[in-house]
Amino acid sequence: MGKKNKKPAAGESPILEPQSAAEPSIAPSTTSSTTNKKKATSPVAQSSSSSALVICRNKHWRYISSFHGPWLQLPLEVLETLANANYYMPLPRPVDPAVFYDLVKIRQLVDGATDLAVRAANGVASSALSNSLAGGAAHHMQALGLGFGNNAGAKLSPERRFRMREQATQKLSRAYHLDEIASSVATMQSTSTLENVAGLVLQRSPNDPDANYVHFFHEKIPSRQLAECTDLRTLDTIIGQRPADCEPLRTRAIVRMFKEDFEGAARDLSSALTSYRLQQARHKPAGDEAMQLEQRSRRRRDNPPLEERDQPSSIEVQLLFQRAGCYLTLACDHVPLALPDSPIEQNGNSQSTTNGTANGDAAAQEAEGDLEDKGATKKELEMRKVVRVNAKRALRDYMEYFKHFHYSPNLPVEVSDDFSRQVNQATHRNKRYYGQSRYTPQDPGSPTGTGPSHTVYELASLFSATPPADLPPYPSTDIVSPGSAATESVQTTTEVVTYHPLLTDALHSLLLCHTLIQTSAKELQRHAHMVARLARLADGYPVFQASRSPARADWIEVLRRAENWIELSSSWETLCAPAPLPTPMSANGVSAATAGVNALSITGGATPTETEEQRKERMRQQAIIEALEDERVNDEASFKAAILARQRRAEADHASSTNGGVPSPHVGPKRWAVDDGREYPILTERAEAVARWIREAPTGSGTGTNKRKKKPRAAKPSAEPDKSEAADVA
Repeated sequence: MGKKNKKPAAGESPILEPQSAAEPSIAPSTTSSTTNKKKATSPVAQSSSSSALVICRNKHWRYISSFHGPWLQLPLEVLETLANANYYMPLPRPVDPAVFYDLVKIRQLVDGATDLAVRAANGVASSALSNSLAGGAAHHMQALGLGFGNNAGAKLSPERRFRMREQATQKLSRAYHLDEIASSVATMQSTSTLENVAGLVLQRSPNDPDANYVHFFHEKIPSRQLAECTDLRTLDTIIGQRPADCEPLRTRAIVRMFKEDFEGAARDLSSALTSYRLQQARHKPAGDEAMQLEQRSRRRRDNPPLEERDQPSSIEVQLLFQRAGCYLTLACDHVPLALPDSPIEQNGNSQSTTNGTANGDAAAQEAEGDLEDKGATKKELEMRKVVRVNAKRALRDYMEYFKHFHYSPNLPVEVSDDFSRQVNQATHRNKRYYGQSRYTPQDPGSPTGTGPSHTVYELASLFSATPPADLPPYPSTDIVSPGSAATESVQTTTEVVTYHPLLTDALHSLLLCHTLIQTSAKELQRHAHMVARLARLADGYPVFQASRSPARADWIEVLRRAENWIELSSSWETLCAPAPLPTPMSANGVSAATAGVNALSITGGATPTETEEQRKERMRQQAIIEALEDERVNDEASFKAAILARQRRAEADHASSTNGGVPSPHVGPKRWAVDDGREYPILTERAEAVARWIREAPTGSGTGTNKRKKKPRAAKPSAEPDKSEAADVA
């Protein structure tokens, strides 16, 4: 047993040596069992150091499940073709083009780094041998320890191997600069040789910023101990070496979040945003030049590939989303300080807070009456203001985030039909219409190429005080299930929203922000219906799969604990049920209704014949994988509860589908990558804080009670509250 553990350790030893140099205070945790006992928080960590689970640091990153999908397996040329087709579609594009082009570049960089690292490890001077092995079999052989020898020429010198590893490290650093979450997913799918390449470079060049940045992600640490086993000095050094780069600041902010230093994380993200916007202002082309570029691109029928310098960037969207999450967490963390300790908490009556029984509600009302008579302390009033200020900052960043995406209430069905046709032709390598769109204009004088006319809105405008008036009503009187599309009449238009991997989480986080700001119930109900409208349309076809949203799970829990205080007409799962795909209009091209068939061709599909034992085992394995990805699972008890709840959910879905509760996928067209939104019942601190804020917080402006707000009728006293409210909003 000891020898089996020793063999892979030899390949990891180059990583552990730079770790001791970069992080001397943490290095003993990898060798000393006494240090591990001090930091142990789970039964696994309490065992000896030899049996502890040690994984790369980047496998702890949040939202990794949001970036899983077929883009990891698709041939690179097909992925690039799909990114081009997506970019040249009329607004709203099916997928955010900035993220789509990032996926292409990350795949190119990771594949190139893998090739260099494998060749350096095996002494292969040329990639001809590895390219001759179908499907990258060389990488799989290397991962299994089956080296294929140096058949391409003489043995490589140590200098040549170092240069190849250095180039591989530079490519990986570039990928992590683009998007560290997507790059982490891509490197997980690649060979284990990539985990060691940066450590080998650091042995010779310990001050190399690219190698240090990559090694920071690939360094092996005990599982679920990122905060304890991560030192910020490496990132501080990289930031000092390259002060103009905003990406290391983003990485340091994410680590600060793990360490629960959310104020420091917000400062880092603000600095990164400032640095990025300054660089964009210098390198952004003028308006006339950008229009000429668009005209030049649109005049050609074959939709030429977009040059990298002209491709949109997703850095600003990443920074806005992360900073909004920091502010929202800060707001929720101050909720317990903003509210007095109720008699329920002092008596330890956890049953009333968990189940929301009638006795608990009565006790809460009595406690609230006592607190109103007693009056809130000065510190509580200040903390209430902090809650609202941070919630407003989070809301501001989420609204800026939404400005990058679009929605259309009346996109012609043939336009979405055309994109599905292009995806089908690209995945099947159909050369006749490869990379072409029927709705690219043939007139050389047409500058835009928007095709059939339709209305397009920024997502942020949908949550403004006066939303657009031409939106179809939602929810309608009868909520349509996905399978009933087969019986509907032929549609000419459909609702479409631009997809982003983090969109669903941002939408539900916006509702949590409005709750903390204490937006009126009627206004919050309107926002909730808008979020449900967009969430049911979100579809990552053809590159992203559905993922779990922590904010959605928290919002569902808040609705349950607050007893649906905004009076939604249906359950949240029903309101967010995936919208049915539009009925095809013609039989000439591939319709949007065949997106599910195309998805099976992309992902490989599953065998229709499956025994009951195989089905249960598949559900169990899927539940384990999803539970491991969940950041809220932090011990053995929560891990078992997560697996059990997900298995029950899968069994309920299977039972309802076999009993006729949910239509079969063959009955009607169904979106291929959707999440039903039901989560396992593990209460998070955020959901508990928001639910308590709804029940106990006064509905004033955060600086006092309602009495001061209803007072102003005379001319003179009315001026002061207006000033305070204006200052609060500012």
